[in-house]
Amino acid sequence: MVFGIDWSLGALWLAAALGLVIAEMLVPGFFLVFLGVGAAVTGLLVLIVPGVPVVLQALVFAGMTAGAVAIGWRWYRGLATTAAEPALNDRAARLIGRRVLVCEAIVDGEGRVTVGDGAWSAMGPDAAVGASVRIVGADGSVLRVELG
Repeated sequence: MVFGIDWSLGALWLAAALGLVIAEMLVPGFFLVFLGVGAAVTGLLVLIVPGVPVVLQALVFAGMTAGAVAIGWRWYRGLATTAAEPALNDRAARLIGRRVLVCEAIVDGEGRVTVGDGAWSAMGPDAAVGASVRIVGADGSVLRVELG
């Protein structure tokens, strides 16, 4: 006992919190920090209120971890919708609106177009090699094009 506080369980919870936060920095993902928050809050509770039963400590840990996950999930979900470029990782979607040339005639709705230094499968109205088409959409890696 130091300063009238039993540090044993509280220190154990705080050490676990520190270990979890350090592990979060070392491994990919974004979950251990929530466990660390739950452990830190539980550790502080045990330090402030001595004699908290272990079952109650486990319940506090579970509740605080769940609360941290819920708050983190709402925060992260909000970030995803406010991205500066929502199509950043969707290359086909970033091509919509570009004018490209047909490199393999579009016949019966299927052909290929040149995009930059590569060729993409395309579907749209029949068009001869060299015709200029505009990309209007994408189905996976197949571009939808229209004449014009």
